[in-house]
Amino acid sequence: MTAYVVRRLVQAIPLLLAITLMSFALMKAAPGGPLSIYLENPDIRPEDIAAIRAQLGLDDPVPVQYLRWLGNLVSFDWGYSFVTHEPVIDRIAQRLPNTLVLMGVSLVLTLLIAIPVGVLAAVRQYSWFDYTATAGAFFGISMPVFWFGLLLILTFAVQLRWLPTSGMATIGTEFDLIDRVRHIAMPAGVLALVSAAGYSRFIRTAMLEVIHQDYVRTARAKGLRERLVIARHAAKNAALPFVTLLALDLPDLFTGAVVTETIFAWPGMGRLYLDSVSRLDYSVLMAILTVSAALLLLSNLIADLLYAYLDPRIRYR
Repeated sequence: MTAYVVRRLVQAIPLLLAITLMSFALMKAAPGGPLSIYLENPDIRPEDIAAIRAQLGLDDPVPVQYLRWLGNLVSFDWGYSFVTHEPVIDRIAQRLPNTLVLMGVSLVLTLLIAIPVGVLAAVRQYSWFDYTATAGAFFGISMPVFWFGLLLILTFAVQLRWLPTSGMATIGTEFDLIDRVRHIAMPAGVLALVSAAGYSRFIRTAMLEVIHQDYVRTARAKGLRERLVIARHAAKNAALPFVTLLALDLPDLFTGAVVTETIFAWPGMGRLYLDSVSRLDYSVLMAILTVSAALLLLSNLIADLLYAYLDPRIRYR
């Protein structure tokens, strides 16, 4: 298993390089540039702009710029933001944990909702619960994230005044777990409910395919209780395709986090990404894309390892 993990990590390096190279080339081909904010200032002379470009190496060929950026990336010298002049690695270190917390909480809530609903809907096929879960799933799938977020703000923050509208914590207060839970409830709830809608339908379909298999009938014939049959035999095998889907959908969860963090002013990577795009802060953008690609490749590796855990027939060497 260790050799397999090392081999997968080594194989991920060329893919990560390809992703960063394409992202870097696309940014260089895009109109505008990181010095656009200086061009809008009439007090800055053209020769000053030329000096800044030469200092930053922006006039060098794109391959030379990419290799210089790659060398700095490996040495953890990610440069400075063109907008705030802060070290890029410090900005990422400030925002990444916040996004991981939001995605982690929303993922746990998604699983706590989707798995019981999907399994129960399959076990009680064509019952009132199945029809209700189906209607709720279709409603959640068709609902835009931003609209759902605004609806929760209007209901729980404006009308009921139960939850705060934005941020991670109340300004000026020390760490308070209850306060943090109140702030994360709506953004995590938006991501969880929208994601759980689609996952519950997938789990229902996977369970319906499994519960009619011969080994499930055999387990019932041995006299096992129905709960044990569903938990030990049906649900465990139905989880295999779900693990793959979950790993492949992590980028969608990050995309939803971008919108959610903007709506709820959550200080995470998604909001930093939108700010960097609007301000053409290329150094921060490249760091965000690189970190996101690395997390995606890591999630695929974790999915493969979970496969081996759930299915004893799978062995990696």
